[in-house]
Amino acid sequence: MTLRPATAVFVGALLLHLIDHLRRGLSASPVPVQFIGNTQLVLAVATVVLVVRRTPTAPMWAVALGFGSAIGFSLSHLVPEWGPISDSFVNAGEAAGITWYSWVTAVAEIGAGLLLGSVGLRLAPTRYSRVNPS
Repeated sequence: MTLRPATAVFVGALLLHLIDHLRRGLSASPVPVQFIGNTQLVLAVATVVLVVRRTPTAPMWAVALGFGSAIGFSLSHLVPEWGPISDSFVNAGEAAGITWYSWVTAVAEIGAGLLLGSVGLRLAPTRYSRVNPS
């Protein structure tokens, strides 16, 4: 898979997860989680622009966004409540509005993040990818 399709899969999963947050109500997530989510949206837009423009740094942005999102979503949603950036689905109360859709979109976004990060890592230039002139 190339970077553009992987980015499209990630953006699609991100939007589906955003729909879940809107469905649950923005106040269902703690303010730090909302801040991180909004930051992620800005970074996703920046990454999409870099990927579409085929800039040399696009793969590294994909690595950072993809793996960062997968780790962040896992820590935020898939483990029991643990701190200010936790929006746990594991031990959420009835008022949190967690449904099967919440679980599917969170897991889909984690998978899409791993996909994006992996594709970016495969395409990212390494420090040793050029012939050393000396």
